[in-house]
Amino acid sequence: MTVNDWFVENQRDLPWRREGFGAWGILVSEVMLQQTPVVRVIPRLEQWLERWPTPAALAASPPGEAVRAWDRLGYPRRALRLHAAATAITEVHGGVVPSDVAQLLELPGIGDYTARAVAAFAFGLRHPVVDTNVRRVVARAILGQGEAAPASTRRDLAAMEALLPHDEPAAKVFNAGMMELGALVCTARAPRCGDCPLAGSCAWRAAGYPEYDGPRSAVQAKFEGSDRQVRGLVMAELRASDIPVTRAEIERLWPDATQLARALASLETDGLVVADDSDAYLLP
Repeated sequence: MTVNDWFVENQRDLPWRREGFGAWGILVSEVMLQQTPVVRVIPRLEQWLERWPTPAALAASPPGEAVRAWDRLGYPRRALRLHAAATAITEVHGGVVPSDVAQLLELPGIGDYTARAVAAFAFGLRHPVVDTNVRRVVARAILGQGEAAPASTRRDLAAMEALLPHDEPAAKVFNAGMMELGALVCTARAPRCGDCPLAGSCAWRAAGYPEYDGPRSAVQAKFEGSDRQVRGLVMAELRASDIPVTRAEIERLWPDATQLARALASLETDGLVVADDSDAYLLP
């Protein structure tokens, strides 16, 4: 069975895969899905698109409203980037999401993965799309490694390009299929090799599942007690308030004054928090 055949039979019913789901919705979904599980994204995506069905609708709202609506999806800078991208789409492209990868890359906050994903999935263009799941499938099935080496845009795109069917519709399905295969079957911790359409040709399986001994990506620091946790507490307080939050209220959120000040300063630097004339804080 090919990856495409497997995908047609086993794909999850996800909103962004349904007929008629537009390019703007796909762009929003791709940004939301970065480092966030599908199950958390779906309800927030539906609410977002109901409120802002077009780039122009989002661009017309203050960026702080985008941050507030982002709620607990994590990494709220993504909300600001989506707002900036919506503004650029509205002002530069007449409110229409461009299909060209180069033009997509010119949008604020849109990187290599998102640009190619939108071009491939929204417009059906033949571009390799590589996420963490794809990198793992390629590492195992093609390279015979238990894990993928640290990400390299040039190397990873070239590896996927070599596998991509030349036919555009088939390439679109293959991109989605490889991502789905990594998400459901060729998982990081408990791969279900007996259910994999690539089992017969998998280099890692043929080699006896050797342990990976190559370079590894940096491990993310523990969340509990980190600046990320403090930033999240501040953002939650601001999202919950319709008026500026005083410094005294902010100071009650965390006992370590030095760490709190550092987290607050980083939020201001990122444009996620704005101080008013009374030394109170609000969303941008």
